[in-house]
Amino acid sequence: MRTIKKIGLFICLAGWSAGIVAQEAVKEAETAYAQKQYDKAIELYEDVLKNFGESAEIYYNLGNAYYKANKIAPAILNYERALLINPGDRDLRFNLQIANLRTINKIEPVGEFFLTEWFRTVQNFWSVDMWATLGIIGFVLFIGCLTLYFFSKWMRLKKIGFYAGIVLLTIVIVANIFAWKQRQALINRNGAIIFAPTVTIKSSPDTSGTDLFVLHEGTKVSIKSMLGEWYEIELADGNVGWIRQKELEKI
Repeated sequence: MRTIKKIGLFICLAGWSAGIVAQEAVKEAETAYAQKQYDKAIELYEDVLKNFGESAEIYYNLGNAYYKANKIAPAILNYERALLINPGDRDLRFNLQIANLRTINKIEPVGEFFLTEWFRTVQNFWSVDMWATLGIIGFVLFIGCLTLYFFSKWMRLKKIGFYAGIVLLTIVIVANIFAWKQRQALINRNGAIIFAPTVTIKSSPDTSGTDLFVLHEGTKVSIKSMLGEWYEIELADGNVGWIRQKELEKI
């Protein structure tokens, strides 16, 4: 029993110590950024991500540092990575829009059915953790409504429990769908950012393939498939082609 307690204490101390080190590293990066030492800030933020794991806040700050250093493609990449974790952050979306204005390719997305667009907008209002929390809270309240419906002696309370239960069950289902879809986006990560200054997209996974169109750094694409060192990509406007792996970076 004493050994278990010692192990538990050691784990707690190690976690606390790691948290202190991470905070100090972030503060050092923030200081470098404030002093306009953007390359140093970039290096420090990259180390934080490497040593302490992903964070929407660190990706956001790293994106800002890259943007200030006039490195637009890495800035967009890190804003997009932050957006996967925290899609409801308005400041993040605004900075991403500003960075996209610095890119050469202006891709007009294919129009979507308005319900699909509305569905995605609502889904991106919160992060996966927030939707999951809402689903759990909604389910607990739903159980309470069922209890009220089945065991209450008053008809009015039974009606309240019944209709409130229907609303809460709907919320639980929708919240879980949104959480699942956002979780899948985090796991699959099919998006990518062009890092080559200029790249010609091919009709086939081969340098001898027909030239289709030209893309420039900072352009976002979706990866459809992979063959050897080649990715088949799709743009927001529906155009499809092949590009070598080394010319882009996965979000």
